[in-house]
Amino acid sequence: MTANFTGSLEDRMAIREVLETYADAVNRVDEQLWASLWVEDSHWDLSHYPELGIVEGKEAVVKLWRDAMPHYPKLSFLIGIGMIHVHGDTADARAYISEIYEEPGTLKDKRARACYNDKLVKRDGQWFLQSRSFTIIHQT
Repeated sequence: MTANFTGSLEDRMAIREVLETYADAVNRVDEQLWASLWVEDSHWDLSHYPELGIVEGKEAVVKLWRDAMPHYPKLSFLIGIGMIHVHGDTADARAYISEIYEEPGTLKDKRARACYNDKLVKRDGQWFLQSRSFTIIHQT
């Protein structure tokens, strides 16, 4: 265990599976799977994109994702986990993402490298996303 990874191996693996399932659901545009990862009292901060802003509540989070996905055709979404700190039934995590997609209208590849700072909660023995805050590192 390093300073970036604290808590039981079981909890850290379960959290990693949530984050990797998130990436899989994005790549396959699987709304049901993607939505299953969030709690009802969720928060998604995409204020790096002012037109998207911050949304509260699972219904609003899922609607934003559903409405946004058509703007990212042929999306490839890869994730690397940089940090997981478990504190009982809550956890903080940091994930770095790399995404490539075809820009509608131009058909040119768009690329983004970004970071998600996450808060997760464990409910009935299962980990869920409660909050994600998105920041672009580099974009072309």
